[in-house]
Amino acid sequence: MGSERLSETHADMEVLVRRGMTKGYEVFSLLTPPAYAAFVLMRKGKGHFTVNRFLRATWVGGAVGCAGGGALEYIRSSRASEATVRNRRLRHAYDTASLRADDHSTIGAILFAVLTPAIFWKRASTVNLVIGGAGIGSAIGLLTHYGRTVTGDITPDTQIPDIPATSS
Repeated sequence: MGSERLSETHADMEVLVRRGMTKGYEVFSLLTPPAYAAFVLMRKGKGHFTVNRFLRATWVGGAVGCAGGGALEYIRSSRASEATVRNRRLRHAYDTASLRADDHSTIGAILFAVLTPAIFWKRASTVNLVIGGAGIGSAIGLLTHYGRTVTGDITPDTQIPDIPATSS
């Protein structure tokens, strides 16, 4: 019984860490392109701004966000009680706004991972085109979600079911 409970807590923590990695990737994919463009244009001028470097910065920023989000969530979840971790996992599982944001981000990432190489084929390496395009698409998908939310397309509220706590 004790090992079963430990595996449930571990599974809840694993879900939360994956979610933290996803959110970190989304946020850093949104923040890195304008930050990189501003940095390069202010520091070095437009002669140093290339599509290849821009796309590389985008996917590296997303990877840093993914690692950082996962690490922060792991630290947060490992220091919390079992009940808190389970409660947070359940709240996030039924958070329709967050799920919709993830869906928009994923759709944008897949779409732009295909479109970016088609548009900029000769201007960057293939790896930077595909992975950087996915980062740009993830950011655009997230912006699409926020735009839809602002214009009134609100996600429906869902009821979180009450799950009785198991006693040991």
